[in-house]
Amino acid sequence: MSNATPATPTTSATSSPRLPVRLAAEAAGTFLLVFALVGAANHTAVFPDEHNAVGVGLLGVALTLGLTVMIGASAFGPISGGHFNPAVTVGLAVAGRHRWAEVVPYAVAQVVGGSIGAGALLLIAGQGSAGFLDAAIDGGFASNGFGSQSPGGFSLLGVAVAETMATALFVTVILRVTGSAGSPVPAPVVIGSTLTVLLLTLIPVSNASLNPARSFATAVFAGPEWLAQWWAFLVFPVLGAVLAGSGARLLRRA
Repeated sequence: MSNATPATPTTSATSSPRLPVRLAAEAAGTFLLVFALVGAANHTAVFPDEHNAVGVGLLGVALTLGLTVMIGASAFGPISGGHFNPAVTVGLAVAGRHRWAEVVPYAVAQVVGGSIGAGALLLIAGQGSAGFLDAAIDGGFASNGFGSQSPGGFSLLGVAVAETMATALFVTVILRVTGSAGSPVPAPVVIGSTLTVLLLTLIPVSNASLNPARSFATAVFAGPEWLAQWWAFLVFPVLGAVLAGSGARLLRRA
């Protein structure tokens, strides 16, 4: 990560912390992301119940993720680059901004951190009122899905297009604001704000993934029917990230 752009999702080829330290930072940041996002979706989006909706709603869930990414990028970005998302790591590698040899270790750390975050939420939910945990799991535990498991009943094709395009836009923004030209607005603010807007667009479509680690973390606890659809939230966000990274590389050569 360049000293000129602190707390942003990039990793420089020189003078960066040792890999185990960076992996720990990625795991911690992804833990924070999943813990906050899924906690807001399951605990406070509607509280105390559907008849008294004084909770944060979908806008609050989207803002929670955007703010969490800002916080995580500021806290852990100087250590690891603050990816917290395998698709972002792949996109940066395609663009020549991250070592290919570290893509898999980063992705594993992100999946592990996110899964621990989701597991911690389940542990907390189990201490709630009778039926709280069962209701969270029966509702999909904020997992991503298509068809009957899409919040709005969107088809696989609709979800594929949405997740690919949104992730491509997200990674493009990251590449632009963390590049050599920089941004007049701090990069974590731009990145978090972009994610908030994209979440508000995609929650009815797929429950808004853009992140295979986030999707796996909830699906693995929600049940086999959700885990069976996780492949879509691995393939299409990564595809979008590859498109964004390829576009950035081509523009740099033009």
